[in-house]
Amino acid sequence: MALDVSDPSTARAVTPTHPSTSPAGPKVRQYTLKSSISCSGIGLHSGVRVTMKLHPATAGSGIVFKRVDLVGGGAEIPARWDRIADSRMCTVLAAENGVSVATVEHLMAALYGMGIDNALIELNGPEVPAMDGSAAPFIFLLECAGVIEQDAPLQKLRVLRPLTYVNGQKKVSLEPSETGRLTVGFDISFTAEAVGCQSCEFDIDRDVFKAEISKARTFGFLSDVTALREAGLARGGSLENAIVVDGDRILNEDGLRYDDEFVRHKALDAVGDLFLTGHRLIGHFHGVCSSHADTANLLRLLFADASNWELVNAAEALAEVDRTWVRPLKRAAAG
Repeated sequence: MALDVSDPSTARAVTPTHPSTSPAGPKVRQYTLKSSISCSGIGLHSGVRVTMKLHPATAGSGIVFKRVDLVGGGAEIPARWDRIADSRMCTVLAAENGVSVATVEHLMAALYGMGIDNALIELNGPEVPAMDGSAAPFIFLLECAGVIEQDAPLQKLRVLRPLTYVNGQKKVSLEPSETGRLTVGFDISFTAEAVGCQSCEFDIDRDVFKAEISKARTFGFLSDVTALREAGLARGGSLENAIVVDGDRILNEDGLRYDDEFVRHKALDAVGDLFLTGHRLIGHFHGVCSSHADTANLLRLLFADASNWELVNAAEALAEVDRTWVRPLKRAAAG
């Protein structure tokens, strides 16, 4: 299936060709796409127009990126924490030969939110398309492709010990959880009046992710644009794929999608980066004014000691907790 959703407003108005079969409750088996699907768009940082194709993949293969624009078909890059090559303003993954793919976090968050464990993602450029700066267009793509259950049990990664990574005023942590699922909390504080201090906390499932998190867009500050572009970043950034803040003003004509869209996007980023564990998580993540780089360092801390985590059969983990499916722990609140 070829579907160009370069215009996200058009994408949101279209009814999916295939109804999604993503698990609406606790899942105990692995899932992949029902059919292949493609889209195209501009890379947020590279400014390069890229076509991306998402394909079904075999059970146990995980999420794998492949550059198809290079001689010999490029390299396959597993979406794993040990492939993180850069995390200054986005998450960049690289193969052993140095071939990389950038800004994977929004797509990874959509895959996690829709319950997809295995997929092959082909790109004919260096970066995942930004689309509208959120995960919503990717949710639309995945719903169009459909999702199917595979004949393989699902394993989850359970956090066993509290872990914290501190970087100045920034902090990220992972703690054990008795919910059997991933919960994500975030606090941010900016001097720009349009952002200010915001907090949120969500218990992640498909419905919550889609309704409460997926539409939150990436954001930036007008005062930073020149410096970012001189550093080779944000070359594809625009009011079409990011919220732009200037002091107490939001420059986007359509305003915000949520009153606290900024902190919800930080939660979105965290979900995508945490999926680089290669598994669904049983644990609680909390970020305080943190970045992609801080989450990457937290993942390195997690895997530095095998006693920090364990893999558990999802069906067995489900038997240990209340079977009630997830809802937000609390509404995200702006301060």
